[in-house]
Amino acid sequence: MDKKSEIVKLIPEQGLLPLFYNKDAEVSVEVLRALYKAGIRSVEYTNRGEAALQNFKKLREVCDKEMVGMYLGVGTIKNAKAAEHFIEAGADYIISPGLVKEVAKLADKEDMLWVPGCMTPTEIIRAEKLGAKMIKLFPGNLLGPSFLSAVKELFPDLLFMPTGGVEVDRENISGWFKAGVCAVGMGSKLITKQAMENRDYEKITELTRQAMDIIKGVRNGKQLVG
Repeated sequence: MDKKSEIVKLIPEQGLLPLFYNKDAEVSVEVLRALYKAGIRSVEYTNRGEAALQNFKKLREVCDKEMVGMYLGVGTIKNAKAAEHFIEAGADYIISPGLVKEVAKLADKEDMLWVPGCMTPTEIIRAEKLGAKMIKLFPGNLLGPSFLSAVKELFPDLLFMPTGGVEVDRENISGWFKAGVCAVGMGSKLITKQAMENRDYEKITELTRQAMDIIKGVRNGKQLVG
């Protein structure tokens, strides 16, 4: 199985894609370690600050030395130039906040997974035509599970993952999985600003395990009902 196929399989199995950015390289590394300790094997590091690229290179180095089986993706990629820089730095996959054709073409050329952000059926159709296998529903808190329930049957070959406003809460997570998501993207609700400021990495590990337990419980519940 190639890397692209492995990641398309891994993210749904994990059920959760943590995403974060911190301007401090060491904090970024420790957050990554905390997530790995919790059982996470795929993470999105967001391109949201001047230090993002240099920090990403450090994360890549740590991943390769310490974290067997970890796939490191990059998010908030809005143009081909940024994508090229992170591909050179060793990104395993690319996530965009919107539909960026030039990034889609570059990812296809590199045989990489590209996950575009979409919030309308028209955007989802365009993304599918550009070769997307997974769609980031963004912003998830504005769209809500009912949106996915209404459109999912139109796109039987696509995987959907909401990002934005997903909380470490059984009711919230359950609503999304019942609507048919393959996973949920979780940022500041999981890797909180306070935890990073206080360097409370155990809290990040604890919350991540809690979120994964909720997802496992929701899925088991669905299987029992179905």
